[in-house]
Amino acid sequence: MNDELTEFRTSVRALLTKHADSAAVRAAIDTDLGYDEKLWRLLCEQIGVAALAIPEEYGGIGAGLTESLLVVGELGRTLAGVPMLGSAVIGVQALLLAGDADTCARLLPEVAEGTGTLAVSWACAGGWDSPGVRADGDTLHGTAHYVLDAAGATTHLVLTDAGLYEAEPTAVRTIATMDPTRRVGEVEFDGVTGRRIGSVDPARLREIAWTALAAEQVGAATRCLENTVEYTRSRVQFGRPIGSFQALKHRMADLYVLVESAESTVQAATSALVTEAETAAEEVWVARTHSTTAFSTVAAESIQLHGGIAITWEHDAHLFFKRAHADAQLFGAARRPARTG
Repeated sequence: MNDELTEFRTSVRALLTKHADSAAVRAAIDTDLGYDEKLWRLLCEQIGVAALAIPEEYGGIGAGLTESLLVVGELGRTLAGVPMLGSAVIGVQALLLAGDADTCARLLPEVAEGTGTLAVSWACAGGWDSPGVRADGDTLHGTAHYVLDAAGATTHLVLTDAGLYEAEPTAVRTIATMDPTRRVGEVEFDGVTGRRIGSVDPARLREIAWTALAAEQVGAATRCLENTVEYTRSRVQFGRPIGSFQALKHRMADLYVLVESAESTVQAATSALVTEAETAAEEVWVARTHSTTAFSTVAAESIQLHGGIAITWEHDAHLFFKRAHADAQLFGAARRPARTG
């Protein structure tokens, strides 16, 4: 985190603080897309978040994955469900990994502008270890599950055992999940013709997804802890703020250490991915595992330290709690890579 990255993160946070407060996030839950379209336009137009990891030759900024994951982390602080993770990170990276310059030149400029979004159909009903859609030549059959940003996507990318395809789905269905702030769907391809783009290493794409999700978890855990500390400073029992009690101080200090160490693992994993270091798989596993533990622990402690009010619909603590449980399952649990040598 150099001064330039810190300043960039501050700019993103300032915009989100102004336009993505709790009321705005809750209002977006009941929209057709499940996110605030106005907020997404602001992020794309004023900061260029969708263009960050897109090379300049395809209409992007060409900054890289590091900056994109900083945005994902800031979005985690607000729980805003804009299509950053699914489209601007996973979708863009899938296209770049496929390596088809013509397809990138055709699709990525409108993604960079924020006028188009990508949805990657990937998982089967059992998870991300096997694709939900199979390719028979150029014909696609099957249903992809847990697809981010499926509703309203302008382009559907399909990851199969035979490579990455572009295709129009037969049907897109929104499914109910524990986390109301993130919309996911089932995307069906019933004998449709797809256009093969190229080969994509699912392991590499999944490592990027895990690291991005870890960045989001750290951002959400940090905000959750901040909210809890603020509450314990104002909640009074026995004539004293409950945050002054030694037992609660110790609990919150432990949470702080947990979150700070998780952030360090995310930075290490991001650096390893960007530089394609030999230790990347190990770094990603550490970040994904530790960030999941940190966010789940902080969210659970937040419910306890807030008392009964935390689980009511009117309070935001339960939204962080639900996001923590949903994030723990998204893209599957990371497995420690086998050691060699």
